[in-house]
Formats: sequence, C-alpha cells, structure tokens
Amino acid sequence: ITIFVSFFCTFLVMPYWIKKAKQIGLVWEDMNKPGKEKNVAGSGGVVVVLSAMIGIFLYIAVQTFYFKTSEGISIQIFALHSSMFLVTLVGLIDDLFGWRKGGLSKRSRIILVLFSAIPLMIINAGDSTILGINLGILYPLIVVPIGILGATTTFNFLAGYNGLESGQGILILSALAFVAYATGSPWLSIVALCMVASLFAFYIFNKYPARVFPGDVLTYSVGMMIAAIAILGNIEKIALFFFIPYMLETILKIRGKLEKQSFGKPNKDGSLEMPYNKIYGLEHLAIWILKRIKSNGKVYETEVVYLINGFQIMIILIGIALFL
Repeated sequence: ITIFVSFFCTFLVMPYWIKKAKQIGLVWEDMNKPGKEKNVAGSGGVVVVLSAMIGIFLYIAVQTFYFKTSEGISIQIFALHSSMFLVTLVGLIDDLFGWRKGGLSKRSRIILVLFSAIPLMIINAGDSTILGINLGILYPLIVVPIGILGATTTFNFLAGYNGLESGQGILILSALAFVAYATGSPWLSIVALCMVASLFAFYIFNKYPARVFPGDVLTYSVGMMIAAIAILGNIEKIALFFFIPYMLETILKIRGKLEKQSFGKPNKDGSLEMPYNKIYGLEHLAIWILKRIKSNGKVYETEVVYLINGFQIMIILIGIALFL
C-alpha cells in the first residue's frame, strides 16, 4: 500500500506541477533537441521526493499503530528523512539559481551536502567495522559524510538526457531494495521501493520526449538515498560496485576539468553528434559506440539512454552474482 501511495501521489500531482512550473517560468531548455526551446517544466523532483516521503511516513504509521513494531527502525527512518529533506532543499536552491549561471558554487554545494549528512551522523548509522577494522567514532564522523557527499554529487554527473536520471534511480534503488531484503533489512526495501515507485510515475512524464525535468533536487535526493540505504543496511561494498558507471563518469568529467557538458550536439533531424573531439562522459561514449555499430550512423537520444541503462543492468547483475 505504501508503495502504491508513493506512485499515485507523483502520478496525480505531476501534471499540476508541470502546468504551474510553466506559468511561473520555471522552464528549461531541452539541450538534445534541435531548436532547444525553453518549454520543459523544471525541478519535477520536488514532487517525486515528497511523494516518496508520504509513502514512507505511511509505512511508519502502519508499523506503529497496526503492527506496533516500529520502535527499532523509526529513528533510522527519520534520520534518513531529515537528511533527504535537507539535501532536497540544497538541490532546489541549486535549481533556482540556475545551472546556466553556475548554480551554487562548488564549495557551497559541498558544505551544504555535508551538513545534510548530520542526521545520519548523530545516530551513528551503520556498522563501523570495515574490512575487519573497527573505525569507531571515525565511521560516523568521516566515512558517513564522505559516502553521502560522493553519492549525492556524482549521481548528478550522469544526467541531461530524457529519462536517464529517473531510469538510473529506478535501477539502482531496485537493486539495493533486493539486496537489503536478502541481507535481512526488509524495512529498507520498503523505503527504497517507495522512492522507486515515485520515480516510475515520474518516468512517465520524464521519458522521451520529456514534459518535465528532474533537476538537482531529484539527483541529489536519489544519491542521498542510495548512500543512506548502503550505510543503514551495511551493504556499502555492493552499493559501491553498483556505482561503477558513476565512477567512470566522474573520471571522464575530471578529464574535462568538470567543465564539459554531457549533452550531445543535435542535428535538425533529432539525431546526435559528438559535441567534442574527446569523450568527457559515458553519454559521449554511448554516442561514439552507437555511431560505429549502426549502419546509418544515426544516433538518437533514446538509444543513448537505453545503452547506459543496459550497462547499469549488467553491472547490477554482476554485483549480485559476486557479493550475494
């Protein structure tokens, strides 16, 4: 029930968000389309995150009033909620400042994301033993904020194509929900699946051709939830493995000094060309590969998204086989 609530909250509210965003001018360019008109509603991730939170709160209510078994997990869920709420505010501020104008400065972003990790730090979330070494107080003070900062910021790198961010969130969080259930944390599975359900509803409006964009408000929040589930479920190793595409993306972004954009160069027929002479992201690599394996050499936005999602699925399946 909680999962369905998250889905329908997003599905029913998103059309109103799209309409209102256009009325107030919260619209962005679709950079992979010829013409690049400003006609796509922005920051739709606000609805996604709030809908997932509603579903999770309902889960706590059912556990509290019906099953009377929520005492052991409520504080962890509320800490996760608090961290997500804080990072959602950071993402929304970044969106409103505008990525074209640089958004928040890199330093401000890092400080604010680290601040949002405090709720998970103060409850001493997770198991402080890593590779047989008990890190003690160093785990909540160092490992937790670094893990959250890494997941939150790098999840924002692999983006910019219709349905890519929401699709990746669905894949990774679904995989983590399965792993959490298999390793004895079914409550974390419900938390993850509430966000997955909300993302599924959002994907309906975000897939090609997108009617709404997620914005940093969504990418930051999904990254935060991935890190929080990994920490609370003590499944950091497999979560890190699932993040291999984002590690590769980060390496390629650093190659471009974090200045090169992930977008393709659109042609009049809607196909995409390489925007640079070198590869500065998995999106560019996907375009490069597809242009060489397709007979007509035409590469379209949906194909780039499917190829990256296919790579992510392969990484997930390998990770499950190796770690479980």
